[in-house]
Amino acid sequence: MKKQRFTWNEMTVGVCYYPEHWDESLWESDLDRMLESGIAVIRIAEFAWSLFERTEGVFTFDFFDRFLNLCILKGMKVIFGTPTATPPAWLTEKYPEVLNTDKNGVPMRHGLRRHYNYNAPVYHEKTRIIVEKLAEHYGNHPAIIGWQIDNEFNCETNDFYSEADHAAFRAFLQKRYGTLDALNAAWGTVFWSQTYTEWDQIHAPRPTTNGSINPHLHLDYIRFISDSAITYCGIQEEILRKYIRPGMFITTNGMFGHLNNHCMTDECLDLYTYDSYPNFAFMLDRTGKLDKLRDRWSSKSLTEVRSICPHFGVMEQQGGPGGWYNRMEAPTPRPGQLKLWAMQSVAHGADFISFFRWRTCTFGTEIYWHGILNYDNRDNRRLAEVREFVSDLKKLQPLCGANSVASFAIVRDYDNVWDAEIDSVHRMIHNQSENAIFEASQLYHTPCDMLYLHANTTLEDLTRYPALFMPHASIMTQERADLLEGYVKQGGKLIVGCRTGYKDEYGRCIMLPMPGLLQKLTGTDITDFTFTSPAEDTPCAEWDGESFAMPVYNDVMLPLEGTQVLAKFKSSYYAGEAALTEHTYGEGCVLHLAGAFTVESTRRILAHLELLEPMRQLAAAPENVELVMREKNGQRWLLALNYQDVPVTVELKKPMVSMLSGHVGDGAITLPPYSAEVWKV
Repeated sequence: MKKQRFTWNEMTVGVCYYPEHWDESLWESDLDRMLESGIAVIRIAEFAWSLFERTEGVFTFDFFDRFLNLCILKGMKVIFGTPTATPPAWLTEKYPEVLNTDKNGVPMRHGLRRHYNYNAPVYHEKTRIIVEKLAEHYGNHPAIIGWQIDNEFNCETNDFYSEADHAAFRAFLQKRYGTLDALNAAWGTVFWSQTYTEWDQIHAPRPTTNGSINPHLHLDYIRFISDSAITYCGIQEEILRKYIRPGMFITTNGMFGHLNNHCMTDECLDLYTYDSYPNFAFMLDRTGKLDKLRDRWSSKSLTEVRSICPHFGVMEQQGGPGGWYNRMEAPTPRPGQLKLWAMQSVAHGADFISFFRWRTCTFGTEIYWHGILNYDNRDNRRLAEVREFVSDLKKLQPLCGANSVASFAIVRDYDNVWDAEIDSVHRMIHNQSENAIFEASQLYHTPCDMLYLHANTTLEDLTRYPALFMPHASIMTQERADLLEGYVKQGGKLIVGCRTGYKDEYGRCIMLPMPGLLQKLTGTDITDFTFTSPAEDTPCAEWDGESFAMPVYNDVMLPLEGTQVLAKFKSSYYAGEAALTEHTYGEGCVLHLAGAFTVESTRRILAHLELLEPMRQLAAAPENVELVMREKNGQRWLLALNYQDVPVTVELKKPMVSMLSGHVGDGAITLPPYSAEVWKV
């Protein structure tokens, strides 16, 4: 695992602030109240391009000079945002080629944000100018501790269809393939007479008769979008490095689709920051049955962020109810939830928590995206919760830089993440299994990590985990297969599911028995496969007399010599066939499930591998409590989070000291509604 270039020395609380939204007479009192509340850092300027360059080529810094001088006086530290997410009206009117377009070529007009594209040469030019001017002016400013590049890459949209993007896509493909013959072979363009004879014939996705496009082109297009965003981020990072003083960090905030955040962080950033809004789980337009996890799904996102940057920051932590004037309506967080959600971020590895925002804006699109304070500017219960959180966080300083402890990892790679987005078969299976595996890890208190495989992944990165779930890696490369083989051979336990290993890196189906390059590891041969039929009950498998469902998709699986059958199908035309196998390979083993994973099948597999509930000797908790373990220098801390609106009981199996109260806890401990507790183990 690559060592990140910046880590926080102590747990720190911040807030997002927009001095341009408020009368200057409010600045001093706002900073005073923040500091009195324990808020030590503010993020500013990420949407303020027009304040620095009101007309083309005419720059002024007076406004933010005055504000930053006040920050020096008050002792407030600042993260300064480059304002490129919101190009001003003069730019988009004079240079309309900077605008993104929809698939039909209709421009996204000025009036929102993120209406630009990453590839217009003139936008690169104007970006370089504004970032250079800001870095030159503020690079050594004593109030500034770090820089945020842009804001939320690929938010609002992660598809780009401007003329600049079509041209840049061709250049990307020329670099990737070299020749049209190689591209035509990789994309299978002989199908439906799609063969290209000139580079100019190739375009980013455009409207077709029913919306479908060549899937191999589509996969490369997503890779291109990611490459474009990273290149654009790198343009700004290179300029900032020339001017900022030692000790300042460079970051950006996310996490959004069509973007290899791991690569962007490794190439451009000192650390990664996430925007955490658990209240999305309670949006008013959400339909369907009540979700057992709801806001705990944010823990899945935080787990993924941890794979990008082990000791990350949260640049935008829920500060109030969300909502724009025209969408995303959500209820007000209940008393205790803001503090709980901030502790959720801490539990999963955040050492910096910045709430969004200080005060709710009184105008514009986000008038219902509330901050800590309401429009009336009075102290309220949300500010009281932030102050309580700050007080608690001071007691948790020993956890700064502590690692999360996981029993297993869910293995991902961007090829398969993006393939699951464009391939409906892969998507259905992927979503079922990833959600089920994570839900099982939550309900049965078996914490997991996410592990992304990429060019720099080493065997050591894998061997940190006793078991790896790689549920449905449709795309499998020889490099990844070799890495997995090395992991299993030295004693690792690999768990895979149906539809594994039948595509190459271009998304083409390979002419090998499934699971393709992994067959010698799994010791299985897939002879048939099917979606589960809606005309039949969901197939089930039986393992040691107990049944569990095998939904969505099933493989008909033949165990090869030396492979043990753990479970068999009970129904459909393949009743009696292997549903779960175990194959010893070297010092380790591979379990192969011939279907999509469920909570129950995941629980059974974890129990079989003796990984279930690793904290059971320390504490017993109901399903509606999340248990997390963090560790540093041999010291461990147990965190319990109650997401319910009622008290719950956690039973401690040994005396442990509460980091928050200082009291020794033993036996039954009551957690109030929407609360968290931390014990020193």
